[in-house]
Amino acid sequence: MKKNILITGGAGFIGSNFVNLISKNSDSKIINLDALTYAADLANIEIKNDTNYTFIKGDICDWSVVEKIFIEHNIDTVVHFAAESHVDNSITGPRAFIETNIVGTFNLLQAAYQMWMKDPNQLKTEFKHARFLHISTDEVYGTLPKTGLFTEKTPYAPNSPYSASKASSDMLVRSYFHTYGLPVVTTNCSNNYGPRQHDEKLIPTIIRKAINEENIPIYGDGKNIRDWLYVLDHCKGIDLVLHTGKIGETYNIGGKNERENIYIATAICKILDTIKPRKDRKSYKDLITFVTDRPGHDFRYAIDATKIESQLGWSAEENFESGIVKTIRWYLNKYIEDKSENR
Repeated sequence: MKKNILITGGAGFIGSNFVNLISKNSDSKIINLDALTYAADLANIEIKNDTNYTFIKGDICDWSVVEKIFIEHNIDTVVHFAAESHVDNSITGPRAFIETNIVGTFNLLQAAYQMWMKDPNQLKTEFKHARFLHISTDEVYGTLPKTGLFTEKTPYAPNSPYSASKASSDMLVRSYFHTYGLPVVTTNCSNNYGPRQHDEKLIPTIIRKAINEENIPIYGDGKNIRDWLYVLDHCKGIDLVLHTGKIGETYNIGGKNERENIYIATAICKILDTIKPRKDRKSYKDLITFVTDRPGHDFRYAIDATKIESQLGWSAEENFESGIVKTIRWYLNKYIEDKSENR
């Protein structure tokens, strides 16, 4: 069925990978709304002059922009990626996280409600197949000890302004389902990695610092654990939830790839030692440097993806060892190109 899909934050990391994926497999109209903040890049989009693709520079915090897009493009599907997401930035400047992640999400929900529904729990006939898919994070669940996994029933316990703002947005989405019957679905994912991620994130930082012969900063003792999910696996899961997920439900998407941060750094250095050795032939591991830990740094995240696997048939195609090689090669090409352009 042909849809008019509003993708928010579609020039960012996960959003752009999703836009590129579905544009190849769908004849639906894609409207990409992005404020083009520091974390976005239109070069991430591989679509060239497609009649079914429209880019709009705009902010989800601007109600007039959001309302106009819903009306002019007859939006019947929303995939909501747009968010401030860097934890460090939420510690130094939390206001932007409150505005984008909470107020922006409210604007989208309210515009969808006004467009799709006659009254609470009464969808307009022409919007009976409408969907609002909200992309969230495992960080809303807080931190785990050495054992255990996050499930869809894990109580929320956010520990940073970022995760608190995402938890708030999740609750808004939930409320629009229970109060108004808005056809929403939520996904909570583990740490993504892969092509097109912003340079400030952990894995791009390790690669960039290494090839520039700079110290590779690792927080604390490097023992913090994350569950890593290759971005294209995530995007395929999102597309599956969009089409087959049950309205009002939450689906956790995780890669079953728990790794300590120090392991991540060491593994990347070992691969770089092989495919792009240092001129002095020393290991990139010598550049790893431990720095003062982040305030409120959660110890461990790990997702139980049983629900999406058993109910919707999703599974990750990449393990960390296969995905990280693809990722490193992509960033090497990017950073080499950047250097040549700046000469």
